[in-house]
Amino acid sequence: MLDPGSNNELPAIPAKRYFTIGEVSDLCGVKPHVLRYWEQEFPHLKPVKRRGNRRYYQRHDVIMIRQIRSLLYEQGFTITGARQRLEGDQAKSDVSRSHQIIRQIRGELEEVLQILKR
Repeated sequence: MLDPGSNNELPAIPAKRYFTIGEVSDLCGVKPHVLRYWEQEFPHLKPVKRRGNRRYYQRHDVIMIRQIRSLLYEQGFTITGARQRLEGDQAKSDVSRSHQIIRQIRGELEEVLQILKR
């Protein structure tokens, strides 16, 4: 089993659009069979499947896998508890805050665009 304290040692996520299951395994410190199992247990984790049923994970999937790993291996949650935590009020409030930040940034960018058009 992996060392629960090794989350700080995880490599940075490269600037790529898609990652194979092997790459995600290395980036998150989790074996490929565990990733396939987590896909069944966590409904938000849905990699793109292409020809030959090959999985391609996106950046948000890698970030979610790291969150799941942290909840299970470092914070001691069960699979059910981690799923509830990700789906719970905290996740909804995080999404709400993200939308507010995006709206604010968009408004500021529109103001800059108006200034540049003058």
